[in-house]
Amino acid sequence: VRVDTEADSIAARPTTPLGTPLTWDDVACVMFTSGSTGRPKGILSSHRNLVSTLTAQTYATFGPGETFLQCSPVSWDAFSLEFWGALLHGGTTVLQPGQRPEPALISALTQQHRVTMLQLSSSLFNYLTDEHPDTFTTTRIVYTGGEPASPTHVERLHRLHPRVTITNGYGPAESMGFTTTHTTDPDAPAAGPLSIGRPLTNKHAYVLDAHLRPTPPGTTGELYLSGDGLAHGYLAQPTTTATHFIPNPYGPPGTRLYRTGDQAHWDTHGNLHYTGRTDTQIKIRGFRIEPTEIETTLTTHPHITQATLATHPDHHRTPQLTAYLVTTDEGLSPQDVRLWLRTLLPDHMVPAFVVLLDRLPLTPNGKIDKSALPAPQAVTTAGGRAPRTPLEEKVRTWFGEALATPSPLSIDDDFFDQGGHSLLAARLTNRIGTALGVTLTLRDVFQHPTPVTLARHIETRLLSAGAPAPRRARPALRRRTPDQERSSS
Repeated sequence: VRVDTEADSIAARPTTPLGTPLTWDDVACVMFTSGSTGRPKGILSSHRNLVSTLTAQTYATFGPGETFLQCSPVSWDAFSLEFWGALLHGGTTVLQPGQRPEPALISALTQQHRVTMLQLSSSLFNYLTDEHPDTFTTTRIVYTGGEPASPTHVERLHRLHPRVTITNGYGPAESMGFTTTHTTDPDAPAAGPLSIGRPLTNKHAYVLDAHLRPTPPGTTGELYLSGDGLAHGYLAQPTTTATHFIPNPYGPPGTRLYRTGDQAHWDTHGNLHYTGRTDTQIKIRGFRIEPTEIETTLTTHPHITQATLATHPDHHRTPQLTAYLVTTDEGLSPQDVRLWLRTLLPDHMVPAFVVLLDRLPLTPNGKIDKSALPAPQAVTTAGGRAPRTPLEEKVRTWFGEALATPSPLSIDDDFFDQGGHSLLAARLTNRIGTALGVTLTLRDVFQHPTPVTLARHIETRLLSAGAPAPRRARPALRRRTPDQERSSS
């Protein structure tokens, strides 16, 4: 039903006040978090939160000539821009049926209704840019947020639709929609993570250390927010409210800071840069890893369009990094990706497994649904060969022991494609050293990652050291005649 076709019916409704006195600080709605770190929490948002975010702002063009598309579920704070951002200013909002973002439907509705403003999660933005670039034919401004933006996709959309303004936005539901925004430069190359910009009018951001002291530019700290967008707290959760909403030491008495749990830093131009979550850091083999850094590196590859990271236990039940990728090159293999990453990242940041997908699964909010990602499978070499010598048999066995593989490997299977890493490689070299008396380094395993190549390397090392090479399979015994015995004596 189109609202403008019901004008007569609406005009016939009473125009008298409702008789319900309201103040700026009365609750206007209950918005819900996306639930990415647990059960969604109801957020008590006031009339002030809504009005201050959607009026007297410069990050968007509001007015009767604008048509917004509702891509977000009605319970999410992003819905407020798509719905109230249009209606508060006499614009039009197109309501998408259903509660899940459907890329093909979004593309069709955008073109059918000549939508001028789109707000998309970064994953949905990336997918539409790759698969449905006609989506942006009539749009004037596109917002991407909810997850770190892909510089590669932003650059690609600028190239495909030069007139479209692309804004990278940041803001948790506790601060009502966007809190900071950054309009991207169409002439800037895709180099490094995109800034999340500066705070909106009447909103404030602080990057603080563990003692709530401001950090200098370039120094990472935790991001705190304040200002008119701040919610009252969480519905029926006073303890959680008190934990996340704390007194503001840098504002007037009675004001509060919201602790986002996000890490960020200021640059020397006064722009914010998101660097990850404080609660999503992964500890792999003693190293603390920020998945966002690896995901950003992956999307700089010319044939990788989307990337996300998760952890899965290996056969030793030790957590290992797994990268899930969408690519434009059917010939790009997981091995290719891992070899390329090794030239850019230290060993502990290279995923043990790489899984190629046609499309990353999305939640109803358009974010990546990590619970729907498939478990990784070790990559075995098609037509791999069986051992041909006793040494190849031993090395293959030691590979399997180090990796704890449930089935025998071939002599052509790559140690690292089976989930191997530096600690397991050290275990392998120790086992070989104990058994054969040859000293190997981790570099030896990296350079000779299959049983056949490592066996050949071991044989060469033993020969160069003057030690007898491991015996090959013995030739069959043959009976000798008395004449042969006399001639050999």
